[in-house]
Amino acid sequence: MGIDCLSAGILVADHLCPPIARMPRAGELVLCDELPLAIGGCASNVAMDLAHLGVDVGVIGCVGSDPFGKFIVDTLCDSGVETSGIRKVSGTGTSATLIINVEGEDRRFIHTIGANAALKATDLPIEKVRQAKVLYVGGYLLLSGTDQEELRKVFREARSLGVRTVLDVVLPGEGDHWSKLERVLSETDVFLPNVDEAAAITGLDDPIQQAEKLRSAGADTVVITCGDARTILLSDQCRLKASVYSVPYVGATGAGDAFDAGYIAGLLEAGDARKCLEWGSALGASCVRAIGATESVFDRTEVEAFLRDERLTIETF
Repeated sequence: MGIDCLSAGILVADHLCPPIARMPRAGELVLCDELPLAIGGCASNVAMDLAHLGVDVGVIGCVGSDPFGKFIVDTLCDSGVETSGIRKVSGTGTSATLIINVEGEDRRFIHTIGANAALKATDLPIEKVRQAKVLYVGGYLLLSGTDQEELRKVFREARSLGVRTVLDVVLPGEGDHWSKLERVLSETDVFLPNVDEAAAITGLDDPIQQAEKLRSAGADTVVITCGDARTILLSDQCRLKASVYSVPYVGATGAGDAFDAGYIAGLLEAGDARKCLEWGSALGASCVRAIGATESVFDRTEVEAFLRDERLTIETF
């Protein structure tokens, strides 16, 4: 039985702080209304968002044998995501992120890699990949146990089976990211970094130049999101520059993953690049209306209504 998307990569328990007026001084206690626990991580966020759109989606990843791992699996199951590909790793904790939101500032993250370090490309069995229409790997570069050459082989075999390969990254800090990514890009149909990630990978500041360098490594389509400024898409078929939708802003956690989910939904609808940008931008915009990564993301009825009422400016260049 086939699925629409197989979402592999990092699974994270997010510990969220709602926007506070300022960072506490050393030794100071600052109060807030709540400190919620929520699902996070690229693979789980994308799966949750796609399931919310009615897409048949499964997850592959690793969690610890602890309450946070159970929370992630239970939350995904409750949302209709297929979770048999999640492996429990003994002797290590589930990956977690403390997300601090300060009014008027970008988020701050404190992260532990945990069980995500155990994920290997061999955890993506080809018999499971062949059942999908899209194979998404999210959080690559933070997956320290995932060998580049092995992942490239999985992507190459997926493409030979007609499965589209979609890749996104999370950076573990400074380093030579290009050498850890270049060969995987040669088997990637769509690469979806943000402008800061692309700068760290390529050493270039301009998103168009970034996309051109990433395409030179073999990625068929490169889409670079630039926050509340614009989105750049480069492929053999087109060069597009898109505006962003204006919505009330609360927090950006998960917005990039929501964009990825919307873009994948566009691919599954056999949409062209413009439709994929519209769907990605709409889901990304819906995400920033709450502090959590998935709680305010549109369902299918909502996104279709939003796209009827709102226009995204997309220009060729």
